[in-house]
Amino acid sequence: MKLIVGLGNPGLIYAGSRHNIGFTVVKSIARLLKVALKKDGSVSALVGKTNYGQNNLVLALPQTFMNLSGIAVKALLKKFKLSAQDFLVVCDDLDLELGRVKIRPHGSSGGQRGVVSIIEQLGTQNFSRLRVGIGRPKNSEDTVRYVLAGFLRKEKTVVEEIREDAVDCCLSWVENGISRTMDSFNTRSRNE
Repeated sequence: MKLIVGLGNPGLIYAGSRHNIGFTVVKSIARLLKVALKKDGSVSALVGKTNYGQNNLVLALPQTFMNLSGIAVKALLKKFKLSAQDFLVVCDDLDLELGRVKIRPHGSSGGQRGVVSIIEQLGTQNFSRLRVGIGRPKNSEDTVRYVLAGFLRKEKTVVEEIREDAVDCCLSWVENGISRTMDSFNTRSRNE
């Protein structure tokens, strides 16, 4: 069994924001695979289960706020009896240019608060993460305001393409594992 968790903030006010790209990607996987995401209070998340290839797959969107994502992830791993190696987190990344995705088998949080929470709750950095580039704000724009804002109209095409790449990357991770997926996806850029 594999678990893919998209990070974001619950509530309509945050829908479509840069910070919620993890939610967007996992919702797209759910639509593609025709999986209903239903509220599961025991894990503080929206959860859906399906099969993909030879694997049972769980999709989840924590309903805690971003900074507390680790609480939901820890509960999900316990409920489904999974190790950290069976789990992929999808999150936004300020330090990755818009149009890039990068998947890694482990590493630091890179300052992403949801990943910080997961590392703290699990006591390990050894879990896969798919970082979806949202780029940094131009000039002196406030970083918090930037990540909580929606994408600009001129960015929409790139955002749609990167969303598709991120979905393909997640499904490759489920079917092919981390090494082959890294080889296939980490060199792509939509801005080249």
